[in-house]
This record gives sequence, structure tokens and C-alpha cells, in this order.
Amino acid sequence: MHRKIKFCAFNFFFITLQHKVLLIMNKETYLKDISEIKNLMNRSSKFMSLNGLSGILAGIYGLIGAYLAFILIDSNKVLVSRYAHGQVNTLLIKLLALASIIVLLSVGTAIFLSYKKAKKNGENIWNPAAKNMLIQFLIPLLTGGTFALILLTRQYYGLISSVTLIFYGLALVNAAKYTVGTIYYLGLSEIILGLIATAFPGYGIWFWALGFGIFHIIYGSIMYYKFDRQSS
Repeated sequence: MHRKIKFCAFNFFFITLQHKVLLIMNKETYLKDISEIKNLMNRSSKFMSLNGLSGILAGIYGLIGAYLAFILIDSNKVLVSRYAHGQVNTLLIKLLALASIIVLLSVGTAIFLSYKKAKKNGENIWNPAAKNMLIQFLIPLLTGGTFALILLTRQYYGLISSVTLIFYGLALVNAAKYTVGTIYYLGLSEIILGLIATAFPGYGIWFWALGFGIFHIIYGSIMYYKFDRQSS
């Protein structure tokens, strides 16, 4: 009778232990499944093919553009100080052409490297998340660009750098909902820098170099070491 009680107690202990082990295993399985579902939802709702190297290259393009713009302005300093309208307009056209080239290079590089990353990961670059990100990015960007052109025609040259930085930052913050979170902090940095630039209207080129150059290189480096290097 005593042995029978011991045997029953052992069986009860073994069944209880087995039940606890199964519960733990099931819990771990559920957590793993939830994690996988969450990752799938993030991938379907967020554009994850942004490449950190494109941010670094965009920053380098920005620094080169700022340097060339500085040379253009410095070489025409006398004309600008005399406020000769024809010469100033020619200088502005050259600066706009230079800015357009830098933007096209940056966008083209970002599209090319994002396409390569998406292809490597077996993803479609033009998915609903990419469309949403692009729409949210373009609305503030085009608004800021239009505003900057109005300031340009009204000869408010000192505010153009701050306006472009602020609206570019707003565009990044707006688009961050549909891509990696690092974009959000880059956007905030650009907004803060743009607000500071309003207090120093004569130093627009330097703020552009910092915002579109240095900040992009820092952002791209973080992106590369956080995401791209692990998958390469």
C-alpha cells in the first residue's frame, strides 16, 4: 500500500512536470509565432529596402554641392553686393541647376541601391508601403519647394536655406511611419537645424552642408551598421 502511494505520487509529480514543460514550450512557440507575425506585418506595412550606403553617398554629394555653391557665390561676391539683377539672376540659375543635379544624383542612387537590396531580399520595391512612404514624403517636400521658389522670386534669399531644411525634415518625419525609425530622428535634426538657420541668414551654405551633407553621412552610417552590414 505504501509503495502504491509512492508510485501514484511519482506519477502525479511526473505528469505535473510534463504539463509544465509543455506549457513552457507552447508559450515559447506562441511567442515565436507572434514575433514572426509581427515581423511579417512590419514588412508589409513598412518599406524596409532603404540602403544606408545611399544616405552616405547623398551626404557626400551634398558636401560637394555645398562646396561648389560656395565657390560660385564667392566668385560673384562683388556682383551680389552691388545687387546687379541680371548677374544675380544668372547666379541663382546656376545654383538651382547645381541643386537639381545633386538632388537627382541622390534620388537616383537611393532608388538604385534600394532596388538592389530589395532584389537581394526577394522583395518588391514598389509595394503599398513604398507608395505610402513616397506620398507622405512628397507632400511636405513639394510644399516646401514651392514656398522656397516664392521666397526666391520675392528676393528673400536669406530664408531659403532654413525653409528647405525645415520642410525636408517635415517630409522625413512624415515618411518615417512607413519605413525605418532612423529616418524620424534625421527629420527632427533637419527641422531643428532649419530653425537655427533662421537666426543666421548669411550662413545658408554652411547649414546646407551640415544638414544635407554631414547629417546624411551620420544617418547613412547608422543605417549601414544597424541593418545593411548584418545582411551582407
